[in-house]
Amino acid sequence: MTHSPPRIAILGTGHMGGAILGGLTRAAGAFGGIRVTTASAESARALAGRGVEARSLEEDSTANQWAVEGADIILLGVKPHHLLGLLEDVAPHAPESAVMVSIAAGITVAQMESLWPGALVRTMPNTPSQVGKGVTGLSAGSRVSTDQVRAVREVFETVGSVLVVEEDSLNALSTFSGSGPAFVYFFIERFMEVAREHGFTPEQATTMVQGTFAGAMELLESSGHTPEELREAVTSPGGTTQAALEVYRSADLSAIIRAASAAAIARAQEMAKG
Repeated sequence: MTHSPPRIAILGTGHMGGAILGGLTRAAGAFGGIRVTTASAESARALAGRGVEARSLEEDSTANQWAVEGADIILLGVKPHHLLGLLEDVAPHAPESAVMVSIAAGITVAQMESLWPGALVRTMPNTPSQVGKGVTGLSAGSRVSTDQVRAVREVFETVGSVLVVEEDSLNALSTFSGSGPAFVYFFIERFMEVAREHGFTPEQATTMVQGTFAGAMELLESSGHTPEELREAVTSPGGTTQAALEVYRSADLSAIIRAASAAAIARAQEMAKG
């Protein structure tokens, strides 16, 4: 790694790669040149229109090799089943000093280190990264320097918060922060469904439920109070909120969450085994 702003390559600019690219471009001056690759020529042209160096695999089969030339940080922004093939393809063309960064679930550092002799970092960002509110878990491989970890962390801090953890904690972290948004949306869906059953229109249910969730999170972030304190402030003894909470407790919501988390972790472990 150099002491000048790191040069970035993003191989694949789907939802997550695109979100990280957005964060990098907003952090003007903090990073060196950015090269990206896409599957389609249309998306490459759209990125070029935003002032980004972009090439598509549709028009140039060597686009990934071009992108990694001279890069300090190489983000592998593809799905898990494509990751190892991509790594094997670009490894001969990447600088020895570069750090490879995976955002794919289930593929271990050991699997990647068998294909790349240099530094590797495994990350697990979540979809709120698209609006700068992400949470990313970061695990360093065995060949990564402190400076490289810091540089990779700075990349992901452009789209939210970063937690540096050991790799054996990454599957559990991905259950809460990686899969977590889906669970929040699932809960919101159920609330809206029941609201409609009580006679509210779909538009009213959307306003009521989504507005309540958004407002509750904003209050949690800005008030300095814990979730427990804010819950207790709404819960009057013998009142309607307490009556509803007793139903949740009787259903043992904690046990349901534990079982769901265990299922997600088990699946991640299965994916790592191929």
